[in-house]
Amino acid sequence: AKIPLLHQKQKIMQTRILTFAFTFILSLTLFSQITISGKVLGKHGKPLKEVSVTLKDTYDGATTDEAGNYKFETTEKGNKTLVFSHSKFIEIEKPLNIEDKSIVLNAELKESVNEIDAVVISAGSMEASDKKRASALFNTLDVLTTAGANAQITSFLETQPGVQKVGESEGLFVRGGTGTETKFFMDGNLVNNYFSNSVPGIKAMDRLNTTLFKGNVFSSGGYSALYGQALSAILALESIDLPERNSADFGISPIFASGTIQQVNKERTHSFGASLGYSNLELMQKILNFNTDFEKAPQSFGGNGNFRIKTKGGGFIKYYGSYDGSSMKLAMPSLEDYADTNKINQKGKNTFHSLSYREKFGKYTLSLGTSYTFNQNILNFKNYKNDAEVFNYDIDSKGNYFNAKAVIERKLYKISNIKAGVEFNDSNEKTWVSVANQNYIFKDKITSLFAETNLGISNNLSVQIGARAEHSDAIKQWNFSPRLALGYRISEDWTGSLAYGIFYQNPESKYFDANYNPNYQRADHYIFQLQRTVDGRSLRFETYYKKYEDLVKTSNNFYKPIAINNNGSGYAKGIELFWRDKKTLKNIDYWISYSYLDSKRNYLNYTESLFPNFAAKHTVSIVAKKFITEWKTGFNLSYNYNSGRPYYNFVEENGNTILKNQGQVKDYNVLNFSVNYVPSVGKKDAKSFSVFVLAINNVLGAKNIFGYNFSSDGMRSAAIKPPVNTFVFVGWFISFGTDKTQEAINGNL
Repeated sequence: AKIPLLHQKQKIMQTRILTFAFTFILSLTLFSQITISGKVLGKHGKPLKEVSVTLKDTYDGATTDEAGNYKFETTEKGNKTLVFSHSKFIEIEKPLNIEDKSIVLNAELKESVNEIDAVVISAGSMEASDKKRASALFNTLDVLTTAGANAQITSFLETQPGVQKVGESEGLFVRGGTGTETKFFMDGNLVNNYFSNSVPGIKAMDRLNTTLFKGNVFSSGGYSALYGQALSAILALESIDLPERNSADFGISPIFASGTIQQVNKERTHSFGASLGYSNLELMQKILNFNTDFEKAPQSFGGNGNFRIKTKGGGFIKYYGSYDGSSMKLAMPSLEDYADTNKINQKGKNTFHSLSYREKFGKYTLSLGTSYTFNQNILNFKNYKNDAEVFNYDIDSKGNYFNAKAVIERKLYKISNIKAGVEFNDSNEKTWVSVANQNYIFKDKITSLFAETNLGISNNLSVQIGARAEHSDAIKQWNFSPRLALGYRISEDWTGSLAYGIFYQNPESKYFDANYNPNYQRADHYIFQLQRTVDGRSLRFETYYKKYEDLVKTSNNFYKPIAINNNGSGYAKGIELFWRDKKTLKNIDYWISYSYLDSKRNYLNYTESLFPNFAAKHTVSIVAKKFITEWKTGFNLSYNYNSGRPYYNFVEENGNTILKNQGQVKDYNVLNFSVNYVPSVGKKDAKSFSVFVLAINNVLGAKNIFGYNFSSDGMRSAAIKPPVNTFVFVGWFISFGTDKTQEAINGNL
């Protein structure tokens, strides 16, 4: 009985010894823990939160709070290193000696400059790209799914601030500038004749298909020194590199049929593709009530081809070539006494080729490009009186255009770079006017030198300084145009930008003749922008002032305007607001843009400074998109409003041009609607993608007027109307080899 009792006492003693030992060791441990604390500051003594503070080669550490404070305990002893790190700041290390007392160690971090966090200079520009950048407000699917845009980039841009809705003439009319003041580029190469051939009063369509491009940068002013010969704006388009996989695309509708193939090798080092398309408005003319009397409905046929090669160094060689032919014939009442009917017969053809090469060699990137365009447009004008022909003449315009460009870029410290290059443009035009029995020939060679540097001073401040010099053989002079832009991050979500530049552009070729060679036209740009992009919402405010000098003045002529001097001038100033929101309304993506324009021009045959007849003071666009997955259907709406545009009637009396009468058309309103049905939604492993499209432009049938045409004596007039008030489009598009279902959904959200 005594032995078990002894064992019990021994166990109690062991337990007490172990408890004492554990308590003693714990007390030693607690006693030996040292507190390390401090404060982490940034520029101008601003506290930095979420900075990681750790003892090197240990698990001990903490993260700073909102006030920049940190605090942790450690049992380490001796000489150690404290590491301060944050993704947006340069990591630093501080030595310390840990003994038996608390340590207070403060630190100051410098901003880490990198491309991801650097502020983007965006004054006067909007990037629409598939790249995941904060400045990329749009992508290609936005263009394709915006109601009323008709899958055209230029029509889509008319929903953006600063771009006027002009329905009777092609071109981008930007901030009080004419349609010819905007130039177009593909992979850095100049695109001449971007729009299809047409007739006066009928707006032509884009030649280049939207699906060719992975993004674009549209600059409504203050653009880079890499581009020239545009007084108002540039649209720089960037084609896709390599397709994701082999595919075949087909589209069919009552007005067109098209087919495209793309082939890419397994290693994804090269690809090639081709497409054909045919369009004809004859069927729609029979169904819809057209304002324009087409005796032969507009029709066109064309094709294009491309190849892309990825070099061993990761560079790209890209080629794109196209051909198209078009024709139409229309009749309209004559405004002149000598005729009661006018008829215009149009035939045209165009070919365009673009070749570009881009490669990186160490710190240098070389970009080479060239483009060639041939364009011919034949117009036959006939006048009839009581069905008898009284007048008949032709205008046959042919143009050959060559562009070559070389740019070398060197990357400087992290987010800075410097670019320099040379560009050459060669134009050769011949216009036959039968009534004058004369060929008008125009030739010009423009040589341009440019340099530009982007200085990333910090993540919050960027400066762009550039200059461009051009020499025109036709004008026989050099010009010099400096450019300056600045971007500054005001806060975490807000950025501000400033831009200034001088821009030159040759007058249109029709104003050059043997008796007078006009000089360069000039525009000075001043732009200020504020922008906030966060959590699926974008807000942009921009104000600008543009001063015009040396605009061409002309006298009236029956078939060809004659330039008389370069004494024209003008200005344009305004404010623009843009708001896009993908978050507030569930599954609805919408944007609103508003522009106010104040402008005066004294140019061409204007007798005084007047608000230009192609512009409106107030412009509003509203776009909304929603995709209902359960219905496999996307719904798109757009609304455009322009305040009434002015019109002027200038006539020649006793050898002088006078303003006979003037007025203002009614406000422009149009509501567009489209619906896209995607049957492959919900299907797993879909090997094809198809979409059915129904689009109605001008749902409410508003009878809009763009202006008036007048007789030569100013006594009679006729309203300039769109070819059709309400247009309905139905189409089916199918793609084999690639499933774009999710893209279609995302493009509507």
